[in-house]
Amino acid sequence: MSDIDELQRRITAAMDRVAAGLEGLDASASGPDPETVQALEDERTANAQLTERVRTLKSRLDTETAGLRAQVEETQARMAQLDIELQRVRRANAQLTDACAALQEANAEGVGDAHLINKAMLAELEGLRAARAADVAESSAILAALGPLLDSADDTADADQSEEDA
Repeated sequence: MSDIDELQRRITAAMDRVAAGLEGLDASASGPDPETVQALEDERTANAQLTERVRTLKSRLDTETAGLRAQVEETQARMAQLDIELQRVRRANAQLTDACAALQEANAEGVGDAHLINKAMLAELEGLRAARAADVAESSAILAALGPLLDSADDTADADQSEEDA
């Protein structure tokens, strides 16, 4: 029976400690901690700044992507033109080969045909024109590819010069 009284006394003391602890929690829960509020505001500010930065980066990425797509389309158009010109050169060379072969046959037979000579000269002229057009198309494609590289090199040189001046 004395054990029951001792246990009852211990339980009562524990209950008193729990009640005191709950009263302390109620007092502290009545208002937010100023440090916690400040930390929360700092995190909200940082989150807003990061969100804005992400928007800016996405906008810049979209702009650069659109620019790169335009460059790719322009390059594809130039390469298509170059391919057309190279096909023209191949056709002209095939015509020139045929005309030269016919001219050689006529000369071997001892018959100099003016028509074959004119045909060979026309084929040669077409070959030269086609080669010239292919060279122009190739040069244009090369210049278009080098343009952005030169611009970035100029920007880098300008930045380096600005750093040296500072």
